[in-house]
Amino acid sequence: MTSITDPSRIMGATVVDRSGDKIGKVGQVYLDDQTGQPTWVTVNTGLFGTRESFAPLQGAQESGDGLTLAVEKDTVKNAPNVSDDGHIGDDEQRALYEYYAGYLGTGPQSTTDYVDESALRDTGTTGVAAAGAGAEAGTAASQGYGETGGPGHDTSGPNTDDAMTRSEEQLHVGTQQVEAGRARLRKYVVTENVTQTVPVSHEEVRIEREPITDANVGAATDGPAISEEEHEVTLHAEQPVVQKEAVPVERVRVGTETVTEQQTVNEQVRKEQIDVDGDGSTTGGTSAV
Repeated sequence: MTSITDPSRIMGATVVDRSGDKIGKVGQVYLDDQTGQPTWVTVNTGLFGTRESFAPLQGAQESGDGLTLAVEKDTVKNAPNVSDDGHIGDDEQRALYEYYAGYLGTGPQSTTDYVDESALRDTGTTGVAAAGAGAEAGTAASQGYGETGGPGHDTSGPNTDDAMTRSEEQLHVGTQQVEAGRARLRKYVVTENVTQTVPVSHEEVRIEREPITDANVGAATDGPAISEEEHEVTLHAEQPVVQKEAVPVERVRVGTETVTEQQTVNEQVRKEQIDVDGDGSTTGGTSAV
């Protein structure tokens, strides 16, 4: 990281605090009248960046295309309301130094002028050269509501117009698609017993006796009259034969379906209230907004 030397380098840069929390973007850069060095920046804060808050450049560092301040985010957002009109008056600068005393340590030395971004873009002048145009703008601005005598007065800083702005936070709830889990198909092998009944046959020995007749007398007298002999018959039997065959039985796939359910979001939002508090008499009723 490098120190701030060229105001044009930080125009529109993203601003983070010393803890790395994003604050906003640089709006204007203010230079010291005497030294011409960058002293203050305005940062777009508030809802949708509608507020310009002043922050000191003392201790700030450049980091890539961003700017790291030496103060905290809440400190910048709660800074005194100083008009971003091209020049910081003595009273305004004193209020800023008193507010940032814990970071700056010393009081104001001189007034500061802002750097005109168009001058830096079109002419290529340095921050010191552009400060002259800012000083002229500051002179004109000092005739308006930035000094005493305006129609209204903020207790935190400069005079303003005759009204106070009330702001509030609005809750915008949407949806985003995130990965909620995964499902996969896994195939594995199991073994089970299958029992089937199959009929089988076998041969058994059965003794058949027949008398001697004219038809078989020849076969009966073929051979010796008296002898010893054996006669053998082969028996047959059926037995089960098992064969296994793998065949496809079904197709399985993973599909998804969208189910909509209601989910309640509970979040706190802040809003400003305006009450009338005065010592004199007032007309009309008073109520909080």
